[in-house]
Parts: sequence; C-alpha cells; structure tokens
Amino acid sequence: MKYVYILESLDSLHFYVGITDDVRARLTKHNAGEVAHTSKYGPWRLKTYIAFSNEKQAIAFERYLKSASGRAFAKKRL
Repeated sequence: MKYVYILESLDSLHFYVGITDDVRARLTKHNAGEVAHTSKYGPWRLKTYIAFSNEKQAIAFERYLKSASGRAFAKKRL
C-alpha cells in the first residue's frame, strides 16, 4: 500500500503533501525535524491520508495535490 498524506502545521499556516508506505513513521520523522523541507514549520499533525493499492495512481495523485488546482481541491474537499 502507498499512502498520500497531507500534513498541517499546528499554526495552520503551512501544509505538506507527501507519499509513504507508513504514515505514522513518516509523521514522526517530520515532527523530529528529519525532513529538511518541513523542519522549520513543525510541529505537524496529520490532516488526511488516502490509501492506494496502485503505486502509479498514488504518485499521480500526489503530483496533482502539489499543483495549483490540486491545492485548491484539497483545501475545499479534504
């Protein structure tokens, strides 16, 4: 399984979209400052995640969420 996840900083000003095999372990790494892109905006909470059995679909959905229209979709629907 692949999981596409959205993190929200506790100040609710920053969001991060990623893909992983283990959501809990990945969230722990983000909050421990082990991910360079998110270390300065933490701590983080899990906003949502979606499971995919097909890795290509997961990668495509992650890319979509990182686009302008995908960010708008996530903000409104997720």
